[in-house]
Amino acid sequence: MSTELPPVAPEVLAEAVENLTARLRKKLDDATAGCADAATREADGSVTFRFGEDALVTLRPGPAGTVTEAGQATCTCLLAPRCLHRAAALGAAPLADAAPPEPEPAAPAAAAQTTAAEPAEPAGAPDAEPADPAGPAPALTAAQLGAAAALWHAAAEALTAGVNAGGAVVQAELLRAAHTARLAGLPRAEAAALRVVRGLRAARERRTAHRLGDLTGSFRELLHTAGVLASGTAHAALTGTSRRAYTPGGSLQVQGLCREPVLSATGYGGVVTHLLAPDGTRYSVSDVRPGGLARARGAGRASVALGGATLDHAGLARGGLRIVGATVSPEGRLGAGRGVKATPLPGAAWTDGPAAPLFARPAAEAVAALLAAPAEAADTETALIGCDVTVVGAAGDHLLVRESGPHAPLLRLLPAHPHPELPHTENLRRIASYPGLRLRVLGRPDLDRAATLRPVAVGPVPGAQYTLRLPEEWLGRADLGYDRLQGEHFPPSDAAAAAAGEAGPLPAADVPDPLADAPLWRVRRLLETGVAGGRRAVAEAARGEAAPAAYGPLRRAGLTAAADLAAALAAEADRRPRDAFGRLADPSPDGYAWAWLAAATHLAAAERSLVAASWTATPNGATPAAP
Repeated sequence: MSTELPPVAPEVLAEAVENLTARLRKKLDDATAGCADAATREADGSVTFRFGEDALVTLRPGPAGTVTEAGQATCTCLLAPRCLHRAAALGAAPLADAAPPEPEPAAPAAAAQTTAAEPAEPAGAPDAEPADPAGPAPALTAAQLGAAAALWHAAAEALTAGVNAGGAVVQAELLRAAHTARLAGLPRAEAAALRVVRGLRAARERRTAHRLGDLTGSFRELLHTAGVLASGTAHAALTGTSRRAYTPGGSLQVQGLCREPVLSATGYGGVVTHLLAPDGTRYSVSDVRPGGLARARGAGRASVALGGATLDHAGLARGGLRIVGATVSPEGRLGAGRGVKATPLPGAAWTDGPAAPLFARPAAEAVAALLAAPAEAADTETALIGCDVTVVGAAGDHLLVRESGPHAPLLRLLPAHPHPELPHTENLRRIASYPGLRLRVLGRPDLDRAATLRPVAVGPVPGAQYTLRLPEEWLGRADLGYDRLQGEHFPPSDAAAAAAGEAGPLPAADVPDPLADAPLWRVRRLLETGVAGGRRAVAEAARGEAAPAAYGPLRRAGLTAAADLAAALAAEADRRPRDAFGRLADPSPDGYAWAWLAAATHLAAAERSLVAASWTATPNGATPAAP
């Protein structure tokens, strides 16, 4: 069993690789492979790696459990610290988050406060101009422009190399550029670069959780962010904020909506509880710290550290709070400063109070509002929508349900978190065994899939006979990440047959999927080919007699822009002019990166339109087909 390695700050790894000679850099990938299996944890908490007889690398993480300084990584060989052993050991360890969590400083409620309570993506700065949710275009400094240009170049080089050639050296260049962006005050760009590096690592290590489509999206976001920033025309939301600024929120009264576990790829775990104010404003209280899965599972009943409230997260999710001297971040996260005072309130069912409007409008309207928001300002990761549905049955890896209402569309339910140790998947599997069951669902729409919702909580439909029967103390909802549905929570089987007939189950083959049916998959495959195999793989795909005809289905479907952009990408990938001596006349990767980004951006917009259409039903109740 391999030893768990301490996270390493990106800049520490980047510096270690940069100090290697060209000869040692060629050996780095081979030296890094297998390091984790050879690691040993010592009694003092350090981790050691043995390289032969004379080389022993030691990682001594700081109090937070992270290697944040070069001096915390040492080697006994003669070349240290510019040695291959030290760089390989650092490269085998996971990357630390850009800004490690810090406790919120104790400060009076009247003062603005800052915290980084959990490892989340930097949020956009609050907008002073209501006419543009993405914020005004800020004047970037020379240092920011230079950092953005350097990050663009590193990202373009990484895209040109692809996963196959995107080893430790390519990753280190990205990490160095990301660190420069952080120092220049561009945390969103840094976070995008770290996602790409983690994706490259996962792909090269063939991890089961890796998805090539996710890495493609990460490359698109990084290139877009760096390119727009380098042009000097970025909105304020695109620069991001490295820490959440808490401002005075006065007195608040909030009701619990649900809770869900948080489990990050960087070893953090915990819980976030969603809250609603009487006017519909959304808030949250989170408790996320290092600890991974064990902490995510146990945090559901951890005490709420907010103004001395005697509640745990399970009680808050079904209760309420009256808060005096509240502090609130731009995303609605409630702070726990010294001046905050909180008093518990009785809970309310979803049918009463501020939660009721969440289920009053069709899901399509709520999704349309999310899709209409600018990409830089939309908070799609935390947005929750509600709807009443009827269970159709399981179909592949998802659960089919039909939204209540005339001519309503079929929706797909997927686990909010697929980890087998969390009960999301098990709960959905049990629900799928009750066709015709009426269900009230609160979930997060998956905007990368057609009509897909990832539920975090469910409850009975008011007035329905064939629906859930939950304990009174649950106040009419079950948190799918913590509560486990049992047979006693479902209606008796003698009512199942009639309800299943009313649901009218449909075979999975009869459910259209606009994304799968549209010929846009040809563009997606070309982009993913470039991410996996680099520029050379795209150029190879562009050659041959069948290549020009591959875009015919796109043109016949009216997707001429997608066909033109894909053809331009293939042509640019194969464009390698050379001088009279056979040297590359234009070695810059910029042209290829811009062509790839143009095709990826158009594809994302086209798929977003198809996703929006999939939430709207046609007169016969079926989801609209793709063009």
